[in-house]
Amino acid sequence: MKAVLPAAARPLLEPHLPADLEAVWFAKPDEANAMIADADIAWVDMQPTELVADAIRKAGPNLKWVSTIYAGLDAFPLETLRDNDVTLTNGAGINAVAVAEYAVMGVLVAAKRFDTVVRAQDRHEWLKDAPGKVELAGTKALVIGYGTIGRMIGDRLAAFGVDVTGVTRTGREGTITPDAWRDRLGDFDWVILAAPSTGATHAMIGRDELAAMKPSAWLINIARGDMIDDDALIAALTDGSIAGAVLDPTNPEPLPAEHPLWSAPNAIVTMHLSGRSQTTMFKRGAALFLENLDAFLAGTPMKNVADLDAGY
Repeated sequence: MKAVLPAAARPLLEPHLPADLEAVWFAKPDEANAMIADADIAWVDMQPTELVADAIRKAGPNLKWVSTIYAGLDAFPLETLRDNDVTLTNGAGINAVAVAEYAVMGVLVAAKRFDTVVRAQDRHEWLKDAPGKVELAGTKALVIGYGTIGRMIGDRLAAFGVDVTGVTRTGREGTITPDAWRDRLGDFDWVILAAPSTGATHAMIGRDELAAMKPSAWLINIARGDMIDDDALIAALTDGSIAGAVLDPTNPEPLPAEHPLWSAPNAIVTMHLSGRSQTTMFKRGAALFLENLDAFLAGTPMKNVADLDAGY
């Protein structure tokens, strides 16, 4: 049995692999593309993520399991995997703490307008008043996508005294369902996107949704950039329909230097760094891979098996 694995994870994986597993290590995309042709197992995470799909489409009939440290599956050719009966396990939860902390940082930065403070320091300007005076206690947050990351965001905001409403497919545990949140957008001070990227979430925040938000509300996106209609957002920021937006992911990525989001009023772009704001990703990813490898070889259930029909 052959496994194609990232060379960067070799020190974490190699000492723990079974002796009868043929492990091959790639450092470049062309190496992954060649190695995967006769592989049974593939962990081929690469940047930019388009390279991942390219590699998987070059796989042969032996491929049975693809592992990734990414939580989102938008980089993967899900139809190809489904048609070839390939199991995909994702990295949901690996970076959950870091991403949740980043989302809460976005809310705090917006509440206190710390971006304005930093820019004043760059100008060596002593501000005479605080640019942001919102206290989190008593405000309301809508977290669209109340999975592992969404719940962590909610728990952390609740500790600040924020009234949190989560959105889930089923409305479990006091959350609301996807057909209910739009009618309530005007209730919230913070609208936070934490849902997986699927066809149903594409441009889910558009002109109507932005118009329904409070003029004082902020949009915080730590999910995927394609969930927001950028033209509608730029218009809303320009005319003051909403107070601002913290955008970790964008569409496209990297965001071109001439893109109007960079200079839109009260837009804070953080270059999709939320999941990278930690030092544990590869350690956790390697541990999850090894646990799932044991299960795969034993024919027992693996963790984080993706639903290829649902897209997450």
